[in-house]
Amino acid sequence: MTKHCSILGIPTESGAGRKGCLMGPDALRAAGLPEMIQAQGYDVRDLGNLALPTKITPIDGPQHLVRLSETVAWAQHIHQASYEIAVQDTFPIFIGGDHSMAAGTLPALTQAAAEKERPIFVLWLDAHPDLHTLSSTTSGHLHGTPMAYAMGQPGFENVFPPVKHTVQPSNVCMIGLRSIDPPERKLIGDLGMEVWDMRRIDEMGVRHPIAEFLDKVRRENGLLHVSLDVDFLDPAIAPAVGTTVPGGASFREAHLIMEMLADSGLVTSLELTELNPYLDMCGKTADLMCDLTASLLGKSVLDRPTYRSVA
Repeated sequence: MTKHCSILGIPTESGAGRKGCLMGPDALRAAGLPEMIQAQGYDVRDLGNLALPTKITPIDGPQHLVRLSETVAWAQHIHQASYEIAVQDTFPIFIGGDHSMAAGTLPALTQAAAEKERPIFVLWLDAHPDLHTLSSTTSGHLHGTPMAYAMGQPGFENVFPPVKHTVQPSNVCMIGLRSIDPPERKLIGDLGMEVWDMRRIDEMGVRHPIAEFLDKVRRENGLLHVSLDVDFLDPAIAPAVGTTVPGGASFREAHLIMEMLADSGLVTSLELTELNPYLDMCGKTADLMCDLTASLLGKSVLDRPTYRSVA
């Protein structure tokens, strides 16, 4: 991985069911994210936060969709900014913001990878697959749709911008799933996607799926994007998310994944999503997300001091 890092804040919340995610980027900065990255030997360029799109064109779509026009405008805005970073010699870290931000980041990264004539792979760490189409989502919240959109699934035409280069289902590994709606379940089966719900993780652990996926990325000389949603983690250790689902990844499971990714040297971009500081407790979720990022960038157990109480 390059030793230069670019941080871009994406303060979206139009795709989520609760307000507060727009504060996520600044909460991660307040928790020391740039300093933690620098401590791993990276030169850090913080690009600040994307401003709200200046032009939001009214868009016709299914009436149950929430803040559709705003989310589409964000997707266009994010795509352009993300692409401009992705073609540079830097390690992009996109900090959000709800997961609808991936409707901009994923197509941009895929386009940049295609221009480099390399395949894009996505490690999706999330309680949800976000594989709803505009018609299948019952909640109407668009943070449940970005992966289906980036894969070029039908139903987004004439609403969201056309996806020039799509994410291939065979190049996606989803880990941590434990809230899957019936239409998403059917699509996973139809596409033959590699998914690891928490039942499989309980039975086999996280090492096997990560090692297997990394081997595939390495064999195909791929670029690897990691999308880490706060709700991948168990709410007991990461409460600051509007879509809490019990039974998520533990502290050690999450760190093991990040340490294996660091050891591989294959990760080329990262996004941190769905942090809602309004729901946090003394910044514990923001601190954990920063610490996991440090692990992905090379921080090891030996770098972490053991704290002992003084008698």
